[in-house]
Amino acid sequence: MKTPLGLERIAASRALELVGGRAEARPMGFMGLVLLDGLEDPDRAAEVLLKSLPEAEYVLRVLGTCEADLEAVARLASELARGRIRKDETFAVRTTRRGKHDFTSIDMNVRVGSAVQEATGADVNLTEPDKIVWVEVVGPRVGIAITPGDVVWRKQRPGKPQALRLLKRISFAQMPYLGEGARPMGVRIGRAAQAFELGELVVAPHGPVDVGQLSAFISGLLEGRESRFRIQKRTYARRVDKVPIRLQDLYQLLRDRAGEPIIATDPTGRTPSEAADEVAEAFRGRGRVNILAGAREGLPKGALRFATVVLDLCPGLTFATEHTIPAVVGALVAVLEEAGLLAQGG
Repeated sequence: MKTPLGLERIAASRALELVGGRAEARPMGFMGLVLLDGLEDPDRAAEVLLKSLPEAEYVLRVLGTCEADLEAVARLASELARGRIRKDETFAVRTTRRGKHDFTSIDMNVRVGSAVQEATGADVNLTEPDKIVWVEVVGPRVGIAITPGDVVWRKQRPGKPQALRLLKRISFAQMPYLGEGARPMGVRIGRAAQAFELGELVVAPHGPVDVGQLSAFISGLLEGRESRFRIQKRTYARRVDKVPIRLQDLYQLLRDRAGEPIIATDPTGRTPSEAADEVAEAFRGRGRVNILAGAREGLPKGALRFATVVLDLCPGLTFATEHTIPAVVGALVAVLEEAGLLAQGG
């Protein structure tokens, strides 16, 4: 079993209660792993653990073991794959290596993949395989399991709607949060804007403001944007753009963007489902879509007259300023997916 780090002993204890046998948590000190043996019916035990043990992220029925050697593992994997992976199916190899060896996980994936392909005639599919060959290296020994491909949770799958292209068209105009807590509020808003990779974030005061308070808010925005951007650059396999942050008077912004779709957020508006047609229409074109949001105080009522549609994101409730961007994005994505406007992933 594979478990979250730190829960190995709890998972092992509970597994013994459920299926009996013997359990070893953190074998050889390797975290995130529990080994079970001495089971009367391993297949039935695996089913019970999957249904009853949430601490187990993966339950792998080991079909065979061998020494931690590339050729030995390749031979065993090819033997086990015959009869378990059909020629008309696809497969992928997933290797987890624990300990020091003269090969890498990639070396193992390539060698085992070649051996299984030769033995079965099946094709390799790294993104959506029908079967997965698990190679679990634990020090000097290796266990091999073969499971359906759908046991792995994937962020992306063929045909899954993609929202990023539409989010990059959003210009989010945020009235500044001033006074006590301006900087930490700015950090949270900047982080949210960057997390969703919006087209831009516009700080939009509607009257004279204290320069010191505005500076604190904007400094927080920049800090929050940068912190999230660094994480995205490190973890995403694709290019990530830093969200531009601009400053413009709210009323001048309304004049400047007359004729463009403008979605305002205010408790006097309609729910996203009630305004779904207008929201979808705003995104049917290819241009910029403007979102207006208040802060400590709501948007000025005069600005609402210039909005294409006014949305009440959560009828009956008023939520914190830093929650506005996630709430808006969640509502828009739901409406646009229902309207069939989200691109389909490949």
